[in-house]
Amino acid sequence: MNRIWTIAGIICVAGLSSCNRENKIEGSKAEAPKPPVVAVAPAVPMDLERKETLAAEFRPYQIIDVHAKVAGYLKEIYVDVGDRVKKDQALAILEIPELADEITRAKAASSRSDSEVERQREELIRAERAHDATNLIYTRLQGVAKTRPNLIAQQEIDDALAKDQVAEATVSAARAALAASLQGVAVSQADLAKTQTMNSYAKITAPFAGVITKRYADTGAMIPAGTSNTSNSQALVQLSENSRLRLVLPVPEADVSKVHLGQTVQVVVKALDRTFNGTVTRFADSVDMATRTMDTQVDVPNPNLILIPGMYAEAVLTLERHLHALSIPLEGVDAQGTKSTAYVVGPDHKISVRAIKIGMETADRAEILSGLSENDLVIVGNRGQLAAGQTVEPKNMQPKGAN
Repeated sequence: MNRIWTIAGIICVAGLSSCNRENKIEGSKAEAPKPPVVAVAPAVPMDLERKETLAAEFRPYQIIDVHAKVAGYLKEIYVDVGDRVKKDQALAILEIPELADEITRAKAASSRSDSEVERQREELIRAERAHDATNLIYTRLQGVAKTRPNLIAQQEIDDALAKDQVAEATVSAARAALAASLQGVAVSQADLAKTQTMNSYAKITAPFAGVITKRYADTGAMIPAGTSNTSNSQALVQLSENSRLRLVLPVPEADVSKVHLGQTVQVVVKALDRTFNGTVTRFADSVDMATRTMDTQVDVPNPNLILIPGMYAEAVLTLERHLHALSIPLEGVDAQGTKSTAYVVGPDHKISVRAIKIGMETADRAEILSGLSENDLVIVGNRGQLAAGQTVEPKNMQPKGAN
């Protein structure tokens, strides 16, 4: 009896062991590993821009020290630091007594020249009348001599001819004297005009609209002529045109060909937390050999004088713009030297590695010139454990701003 129970126990244990093995095999088949989940992004057409941000300092559009043309005492000064002035507005008046005397003398000389002209005109008229009389006498005597020979002595005819020639010479001399007098009038008028012009420089005006940024002299000061070469040449004020400011940007050599006149530039002023629009107005058209950059000038309108010269700004140059360009995130590009590839997930969820050609690159995207089609899914996550032909589970990461 005990033997029977022993045999039955062995059979039961063997049956349980066999059942456990079958359950383990079925469990291993049911728990097969799932395909890895990978982040993908579609190749989509987008408007791409490549930008360059350069730091610069605002400068006045133009700034000068205003000097006096002639020397004199500062009689009145009408402006001070911070005043806004218009073009041709009076800034100061100089007192120059000697110029008033020179004007009086020049006017007297001009009047004397006019009188001399009148006298010479009268002399010319008198000489012409005398010549007319002598010429008439000679003409009559010559006519009588022809019609009635030997009636008038030849000596008398010769005397009449000599007098006629003398009178003609007198007329020529009177005309020359009149011309000289007229030239004298022109000279005296030029002298008067010069003296009056010099006197007009006693009123110092603004050559352009701007802001007075410095004042160098006070009422009563002796102001030397601005044309003086001496070191003590003193200016009256400093005038700055701030209604339009300049930025000089050092554009890198690689981007020089992308800069053109009239190009719009975004100017970010962090001190004001504002952005302004500027325009490329001129550039050096030459690369500096030391810095390998080209100076490019950007004009920024400042009608309300919000911007102040000396402020720092960041100018954002748009160097390239490609509209509706097929692109993928930069994370989806594997660059190996001059060659680039992308891991593409097909409709069957299998990976294929494709050679691609890259065009323009922005901060986060790359333009695709060849190798991909629109809506191809490119892996943008970690590709270290992935290989061609491997099955994966794509998770789409749709880009912002896709067309």
